Amino acid sequence: MPRSIRLCIVLGSVLCLFTLVSCGKEKRVTRVDPGVVTDLSGRWNDTDSKLVAESMMKEMVSRPWLSKFTGSHGREPVVIVGTILNKSYEHIDVGTFVTDLEREMTNSQKVLFVASKSEREEIREERKEQAVYSREDTQKRPGLELGADFMMKGTIASIVDESSGTKAVYYQVDLDLIDLENNVKSWYGQKKIKKVIERKRLLF
Repeated sequence: MPRSIRLCIVLGSVLCLFTLVSCGKEKRVTRVDPGVVTDLSGRWNDTDSKLVAESMMKEMVSRPWLSKFTGSHGREPVVIVGTILNKSYEHIDVGTFVTDLEREMTNSQKVLFVASKSEREEIREERKEQAVYSREDTQKRPGLELGADFMMKGTIASIVDESSGTKAVYYQVDLDLIDLENNVKSWYGQKKIKKVIERKRLLF
């Protein structure tokens, strides 16, 4: 068989194989319930954020600092979330975690949660504009904001251990509730998560 014909057959076979492989990589999208756990990579995800926030806020409002405050002041404490630092080895959307914390605090109905620094700046700007452009009986006056009694600060850290295709990821979330009047740490919470990721070896 002439060499040119053999070359054409080989190229045709390769092209056919490439076409079959390409067709086999068709993308498929499946909608799932947001509550379903989809831990695909082993990294920190939305489920971790939600569960940690729920657990830590439930513990926070069950500790003695809350009854001591309400007993001496006759009202719920006002809390604001400060900086939550990501000290882990991976990118974590800290903003989503803060939102989960804020939601759990608000829904507990045991503490009052107030807007963050960036949110307050936007709201104050709106009040300034109301003073100029809004009807007088609908304007919101300055100087009536509710000051926070406590600020929550914290960190998310991680440790990775890996050997022979198996990786263990250890997350630790630490939160402090600090009295804004005297800098006393009124509550300290810690939550740990450990994940083991095993990579299956393909046998040929």
